[in-house]
Amino acid sequence: MLGKDLMARLAADREQVVGLARGDLDITDPDAVHEAVAKHRPDVIVNCAAWTAVDDAEAREAEALRINGHGPRNLAAACAETGARLLQVSTDYVFAGDADSPYAEDAPTAPRSAYGRTKLAGEQAVLTALPDSGYVVRTAWLYGAGGGNFVRTMIKLESAKATLDVVDDQRGQPTWTVDLADRLVRLGRSALQRFAPAGIYHGTSSGEATWFDLTREIFGLLGADIERVRPTTSAAYPRPAPRPSYSVLGHDRWAAAGVEPIRGWREALREAFPAVLAAERP
Repeated sequence: MLGKDLMARLAADREQVVGLARGDLDITDPDAVHEAVAKHRPDVIVNCAAWTAVDDAEAREAEALRINGHGPRNLAAACAETGARLLQVSTDYVFAGDADSPYAEDAPTAPRSAYGRTKLAGEQAVLTALPDSGYVVRTAWLYGAGGGNFVRTMIKLESAKATLDVVDDQRGQPTWTVDLADRLVRLGRSALQRFAPAGIYHGTSSGEATWFDLTREIFGLLGADIERVRPTTSAAYPRPAPRPSYSVLGHDRWAAAGVEPIRGWREALREAFPAVLAAERP
C-alpha cells in the first residue's frame, strides 16, 4: 500500500526509481541484498517491507524478526558499503502505548508486543550501522487505496451492517499513505543534501482520534447516519497482541529537516476518500 503510493509519487516527479517487490528481493537474504544494492547503486533506499500481521507475530516472533529486524540490518550493511541513505519505516508499537501526551521522537521505547519488539530491532539495527545516514520514520494507522486497511473495511461494513460497535478507547492518528509517501520523498531529498540530520522522525497525521471517531467520519463521508456507529471498549474484542491505548506521536523533529509535519487527519481523509472508496466499491 505504501510502496505503491511512494512509487507513484516518485514517477510523477520523474525520479529514477527502482521498486523491488517481495518476489524481486528477499531482504532477509544478506547476499541478495548486497547484490541488489551493488547492481542498482541507489542514493536512497526506502524500506517499505515489513511483517505487519500484529497478532500472528505473537506466535511467530522469530519469523517476524527475520523480516522486521534482520531485513533492515541487511539493508543497513549494504548501505554502509555503498554510501546510500536508508529510510526505515517503523511503527508506534515500539512504545508502551500508555502515555497521556504525544510521544516525542526521543521518548523511551517499551514495546508490549512481538510486532513492536521486532520493529524496534529494525530501528536499532539501522541507527547503529548508519549513525550519519540512517533514518527511522515511525508511522501508524495507515490507510490508502492500494491495500486492505481499516478505512476500506469500514466502507465495506457500512453497507452490510445495520449498526457497528467500534473501539473508542484506543487513540492514535489515521494517516494516508499518500501523505506519508510525500514526507519520505522530501526527507530523502533533504538527506541527500546533507540537510536533514539522521535519526528518528514521526510520520503520522496531525491531530488524534479513536477508531470510533474515525468510523463516524467515514460514515459521514459516505452520507450514512453516524449514529449507526456505537462506541465500545477494547475488552469487547480480545486479541493475541495488546493494542496501544494511546499512541499519538509528536512531530517536532521535522523542523530540523526543513519539512512541515503531515496535515490534520480529517483534511487528509476527505481528500483521500474518493480514491479509497473507488478501490473498495469499483
